Amino acid sequence: MNQWLHREESELHIVATYNLLFNASLLVDEGLGYALCYDKLINTKGSNLCFRPFSPRLEAHGFIVWKNIRYALHGNTCINAVITAIKSGYRLIDTASFYGNEREVGEGIRKSGVAREKIFVQTKLYPNQYSQAAKAIDEALKKLNIDYIDMMLLHHPASNDAAAYQAIEKAIQNGKVRTAGISCYYIQETDFFLPKVSVKPALIQNEIHPYYQDSSVVEHIQNKGIIVQSWYPLGGRGYTKALLNDPVLQKIAAAHRKSVAQVILRWNLQKGVCVIPGSSTTEHIRENISIFDFALTKQEMEGISTLNKNEKHDWY
Repeated sequence: MNQWLHREESELHIVATYNLLFNASLLVDEGLGYALCYDKLINTKGSNLCFRPFSPRLEAHGFIVWKNIRYALHGNTCINAVITAIKSGYRLIDTASFYGNEREVGEGIRKSGVAREKIFVQTKLYPNQYSQAAKAIDEALKKLNIDYIDMMLLHHPASNDAAAYQAIEKAIQNGKVRTAGISCYYIQETDFFLPKVSVKPALIQNEIHPYYQDSSVVEHIQNKGIIVQSWYPLGGRGYTKALLNDPVLQKIAAAHRKSVAQVILRWNLQKGVCVIPGSSTTEHIRENISIFDFALTKQEMEGISTLNKNEKHDWY
C-alpha cells in the first residue's frame, strides 16, 4: 500500500484508503463494518453498528451543500455544485433538512451521470422534526427523490433526540435508511446519548479545524469505534480567510506546492477525521479533493497542532 492516502476505484464505489496508522473510512462489506482509528483496527462485527448489508463505503472526503453563515446552496447553484463535485470525484454528498436544498441535491445527483448506488448521500433531521421523525424521513426521501438514504443524522442534541434516533433505527430495518449518525455531540452529549439507544451511531459530525482541534473529543469518539467527520474544516462562519492566511499553514502549503485549504484537509485526514468542505466555485471544489498525492510530515502535523486556539466558530 502507498505510504499516504490514495484513492481506489472499484466497480461499486470510490473509497479513500490510508496507511495502517490513519484510516477514518468505515468499510461496509456484506453488512460488517470495519473502522481504522489511529493505529488500531476495530472490527465492529457484532457491535450493533447501524449498517445494512451492501451499503456503500463511507468516503473519508465529501462535499457539503452549506456554504457559510449567509446561505446554503440553492437552485441551479446547488445543482451545478453537486454535479461538479461528483464529476470531480466526490462520492459523499452531505445535506440537511435545515439547508432547504434536498430537492436540488437529488437533482444534481441524477444529472451527474454517476449511478445512484455509487453516491453516499447524507442528510439530517433538525430538532423541530424529532417529534415526527418517521414522517420527516419519508419527506427527505421524497425531496431527494431516492429510494434510500445512506446516512441519516440527528443535526443537534435535543430533549427527544433518542426517540428520533429510534425512528432512524426503524427506517434502517425498513430499508429506507442504511446508516445512522449524529451531529454536534461532544463528550458529555455523546456519553449521555449512547446508553439511550440500542444501535451505536456509525459517525459523529462536529466542528473541527486547526483553530478548533477539539482533540480530546475526537479521541473520545474514535476510541468508541465511531467515525469523526468535520464540518467547517476550513474555518467557516466568515473565518476561512483568517485561517487561509495563517503563516504556519502558508509555509507548509508552499513546501508542497499546494493551497492552504488542501493542507488543512490533508491534516484532518491524517488525523483520522473525515472532511466535508463546501463551495460553489468549480476551482475550489476540484482543488479541495486534490489532496491524495502528497503527505504531511510528522513535523508539519505537529506544527499545525500548535495552532489550536480553542476558537469555535459556531454556537453548536
